Amino acid sequence: MSGPALIFDKSALQGLSADESMWLENFYTTNITPLFFVETLADLEKEVRSKRKPEDIVGDIAHKTPDMGCVNTHHRDLMAGELMMKGKIKMDGRPLLSGGRTVELGGKLGVLFQDAPEVEASKRWEKRQFLEIERTIAKGWREELSLMGQEDFTYFEKLFDAMGKPKTFKELKTQIDLMINEKTGETLFEFGMTLLGVMPETRARVIEIWKASGSKPIREYAPYFTFVFSIDLFFYVGTAGKLFNQFPHAQTHKVDIAYLYYLPFCKIFTSSDKLHITLAPIFMEPDQTFISGSDLKADFAKLDALYDLLPDEVKNRGSVVFAPCPPDDVSFLTTQMWDKYMAKEWRKIKDRMRKFDGTDKVNPELEQALFEKLKKFAKESKTVSPDKLPDSDEADSMMTRHMVSIQKGKWKKFPPEVINSNKRILE
Repeated sequence: MSGPALIFDKSALQGLSADESMWLENFYTTNITPLFFVETLADLEKEVRSKRKPEDIVGDIAHKTPDMGCVNTHHRDLMAGELMMKGKIKMDGRPLLSGGRTVELGGKLGVLFQDAPEVEASKRWEKRQFLEIERTIAKGWREELSLMGQEDFTYFEKLFDAMGKPKTFKELKTQIDLMINEKTGETLFEFGMTLLGVMPETRARVIEIWKASGSKPIREYAPYFTFVFSIDLFFYVGTAGKLFNQFPHAQTHKVDIAYLYYLPFCKIFTSSDKLHITLAPIFMEPDQTFISGSDLKADFAKLDALYDLLPDEVKNRGSVVFAPCPPDDVSFLTTQMWDKYMAKEWRKIKDRMRKFDGTDKVNPELEQALFEKLKKFAKESKTVSPDKLPDSDEADSMMTRHMVSIQKGKWKKFPPEVINSNKRILE
């Protein structure tokens, strides 16, 4: 079973041991932002005071990065499609993936996803293998970071004459929402696109399409664009008002707040960064949960200690067998998250799948039949024409194919027969 959709930042993952990171992958559907990979790669050029090599620091982070995590579509690509009316962006707490291949087999439509290029790169980083272009990107990113925090915020200071200077972040959020809701015309739309780096020729085309569709309020016409716009406007006005001075490392503030662009595509966000701890809850919906990195680490440490008590013969069956779902004990934070976001019957489903002690196996005939069905769908299905492309909710099936490691930290993921088969694991 896949768990609740969770987004983590680099600080949260760095705080986990390799053993603890196993439970992040095991109990959550991890939605990895493109920004995470850029941040991780940038550490290749980071000056470190310890004796550890930058390659080892990046490699360790890559090892803890979930193998079976999905990579969300870049926010710029999502905004571009939405602004040009190529499709609605679903902001319902589910990851939005790109690169899927729509196929048909026996009258059934499905979508096949492969590992994203970022995931494949991360697997190389784990082995301390880096392309020269990646080192160049890392150097460029470090140089760009050194220039951040030096922008001219004079224009945004002028806004205080009309709106007043906010004293708190919550007050600022209210002011930004009012500004976007009240000033819904072309001037604001143009300003928002300019602020987010949309090219002039593209802005002109978007305005044409927007007018042809009835010049709706931008929050209605492009809700995801409006969400990202509100975050950037919040940042620039808040910085002009000195509110961000309470956070260290001014040159990384813009990068840190960019993680919030992806909040609509998760149920849970976790971070150890002070800026995220303060600001993420302000932008999250009531049904979303923020978990501090320290609380997540403490919960995974408890889970790790619990499963460590199992007999070796059970642990050798792999986490997919002895821990398909978290414990029933609601003192575990992960269990609370499953109760909040998963189907209410998950405990019954868990008991039908495998018993906690790992001795009750899934029916091997049913397991093999499922595997053959997935393999047939992946190999024999035919790519369909664009006019048949289904909505994700309308597809008969969706399948993500991963190449995964057999072990994370001290923990085996799969039973010996699966490991020994040396087959591709299908999720």
